[in-house]
Amino acid sequence: MDKRVDVVVIGGGYAGVMAADRLTREDRVAVTLVNPRPVFVERIRLHQRAAGTGEAVVDFRDVLAPGVRLVVGSAERIDAPGRRVVLEDGTELHYDHLVYAVGSSTRAPDVPGAAEFALAISSLDQADRLREALRHAPEARVVVVGGGSSGIETAAELAEAGRAVRLITGGVLAPSLHPRTRRAIARRLQKMGVAVWDGADARVTEVTAAGVRLRDGRTVAGEVVVWAVGFAAPRLAARSGLSTDAAGRLRTDETLTSIDDERIVAAGDAMVASDTPRRMSCQLAGPLGANAAEAVLAHVHGEAPAPVTPGFVAQCVSLGRRDGVFQYAHADDTASALRATGWAGARIKETICRGTVTTLVREARRPGSTRWSTADRTRRQRIGRTSTDAIATVR
Repeated sequence: MDKRVDVVVIGGGYAGVMAADRLTREDRVAVTLVNPRPVFVERIRLHQRAAGTGEAVVDFRDVLAPGVRLVVGSAERIDAPGRRVVLEDGTELHYDHLVYAVGSSTRAPDVPGAAEFALAISSLDQADRLREALRHAPEARVVVVGGGSSGIETAAELAEAGRAVRLITGGVLAPSLHPRTRRAIARRLQKMGVAVWDGADARVTEVTAAGVRLRDGRTVAGEVVVWAVGFAAPRLAARSGLSTDAAGRLRTDETLTSIDDERIVAAGDAMVASDTPRRMSCQLAGPLGANAAEAVLAHVHGEAPAPVTPGFVAQCVSLGRRDGVFQYAHADDTASALRATGWAGARIKETICRGTVTTLVREARRPGSTRWSTADRTRRQRIGRTSTDAIATVR
């Protein structure tokens, strides 16, 4: 490169920070990170922040490379033909290449009363609102809606902190895990005093100030209702006229490059490669962020980016601070029967949580040091072979 290249990264989560840090390995690449908050949020710890058992905020100075410029603001629109990002306050950021890493949020509830009475937990602001609600009502009963990892972790964290908790699954508890692991989680929740309401009839049809009503007419009392049902992608891509799938995720090819514009690459929850949806997770965010950065650098050098086939190795669920589950998985995210539970599962989960930040810190100090994929090696070989091992490893 004989001139400066401006790259804007939208989103300061696990994928966006990883991409921004890695891009600084090229001296002539000027990186700007756009994020709504001035701090990095450990989303996988938001249930701890809500329960008052831990924090979920890290100073951006610890995880961003010194060469990354941070702009605090929210992107309103991407003008792809004009190569600019328009922020909500009217600020315009011009770019040569763009990394779309806007993450995800709790899926908007379509249940009467949920928007008015239920509290979500997928962002820092939401976790803080829940924390305040719990602080002002120390004796309040809690109803957690959602039988996935977020719901289970929130219910267990609050129960361990002494709260009376009901968990409404609307179906199967922990549906993505192995049946044996589900049973282990159910037993642990029972020991913690969490009342689990599962099955098809345990689907919430209404939320009120006093609790929830289920499809079969039963009511579950709770002065605080937590909504932890699934994730959804922001509408930024669709609002900007870019191609998205039905869930609002930016459509890319197998190299993470937008099917509309080769100057836009994507990583994390808000994208779908080759129309093959994968579970929104922190586990893939980091590796995809690294590969997105490599795709940008390949485009900058006039090379073809390496196709990427991301895969999974495990799922982990905390059950309070002293118990947890580490569930091995196949690359296609189907659960294996192999798992660690109890204290061992809790220690592995905590090690992974710490490792996500440690990895970003290391990448900020030594861009390109994290070996999550073969993209680095392949690009030096002029690109062309498929990268098949872009799999998050447990460190």
